[in-house]
Amino acid sequence: MEMMLWNAILTVLFGVLAYVMKEKFEELNRLGILLNKTREEMVRDHVTRADFRADVQQLLARFDRIEKKIDRLAEGSNED
Repeated sequence: MEMMLWNAILTVLFGVLAYVMKEKFEELNRLGILLNKTREEMVRDHVTRADFRADVQQLLARFDRIEKKIDRLAEGSNED
């Protein structure tokens, strides 16, 4: 009789432990999926150094053109 009681108690304990572990592993799997999605989004939004330099060069070229236009306008207004 005592052995059956021990068997029942251990079965219930291992059942509860297995259920809790299953829930934890599912949560861990969900967090892993979210982490992978985050990594993918970061790579998509990440700017490489070469891309940044190219964009800065385009911006500086545009400022140079605007500066030349302003200089021409200033020279034209000085002639009047």
